[in-house]
Amino acid sequence: MTILTILAEITGDIEVGLKAMGYGLAAIGPGIGIGYLVGNAVQAMARQPEAAGMVRTTMFLGIAFAEALALFGFVLFFL
Repeated sequence: MTILTILAEITGDIEVGLKAMGYGLAAIGPGIGIGYLVGNAVQAMARQPEAAGMVRTTMFLGIAFAEALALFGFVLFFL
């Protein structure tokens, strides 16, 4: 039994199961992007502590843009 058939049995509709599966796959990209971004920002702050404020600001902007992609996917899940 695949995850798609389990979702279809729970919801009673294959379309809802496909949407849920699609959103789950779409959320992987922003998750990886945020992890990569934060990891590199921590490295940059460790190497140059005097630039930590600027790096932190840029990091939060990047996180906001990456999270917006996940929110777009969440909204499209309901359409």
